Amino acid sequence: MYICKVQGKCVSTIKDEHLKGCSLITMQRLNKTKGPVGEMLVAVDTIGCSVGETVLVTRGSGARAVLGAESPADMVVVGIVDTYDCN
Repeated sequence: MYICKVQGKCVSTIKDEHLKGCSLITMQRLNKTKGPVGEMLVAVDTIGCSVGETVLVTRGSGARAVLGAESPADMVVVGIVDTYDCN
């Protein structure tokens, strides 16, 4: 799982049937000092997060477990983070 900051929305007019009803978001992983690190990522938003929020994201088989085994999703938002401590 990753802790990420939501950067924006990703609009797709055509997407897989298994993703209908879910929005896509752009985000960036956060490091221990809560700064952005790495490349921009896209995830399926199943909970309705907003731009600027810190979210918990799962990848791979964990992501498919949320949406169903037939889903093509590789990253899914599974929670909104209120606080976290890296000490």
